[in-house]
Amino acid sequence: MKLRYGILALTLTAGMGFAASHSMAPMVEAADQDVSEGVVTASKVAAAENGWLVVHRTDADKKPGPVVGYAPIRHGETMDVAAILTEEVKSGEMLMLMVHSEAGGMKTGIFEYTLGAKEDGPVKPDGKLVMQVITAQ
Repeated sequence: MKLRYGILALTLTAGMGFAASHSMAPMVEAADQDVSEGVVTASKVAAAENGWLVVHRTDADKKPGPVVGYAPIRHGETMDVAAILTEEVKSGEMLMLMVHSEAGGMKTGIFEYTLGAKEDGPVKPDGKLVMQVITAQ
C-alpha cells in the first residue's frame, strides 16, 4: 500500500514540475537597429500561445501608439522575428515591439487589432504589457 501511494505522489509531483517548466513567460528582446530597409527585428520572442509581434510607434512616454508593423509568432520561443513596416520610420523615432494574442478576433491567422480594440489585443500578464522599446537608427 505504501509503495502505491509513493508512486502516485511521485507521478503527481513530476507532472506538476513538467507543467511548471513548460509554462512560457512572454517576453521580447530587441535592440536599437537600422530600419531603413523597412524591417524591424526582435532577437527573441517568447509567448504562451500563438499570436503576434506588433510594432507600435511610441515616444518618451512609452505609451503604445499606432501600429506600423506586425509578424506572426508561435507558442514558445522564437528567434529573429522580423516584422515588415507598413509606414516609413525615420532614424531617431522610437518603436515599441509588443506581444499580442491571437484571441478575440473573427479569423485565425489574420491580424485584426486596431489601437484600443480587443481583437488580437496585447498580452498583459499581471496587467503589464509585454514589450521592448527601441530607437530606429
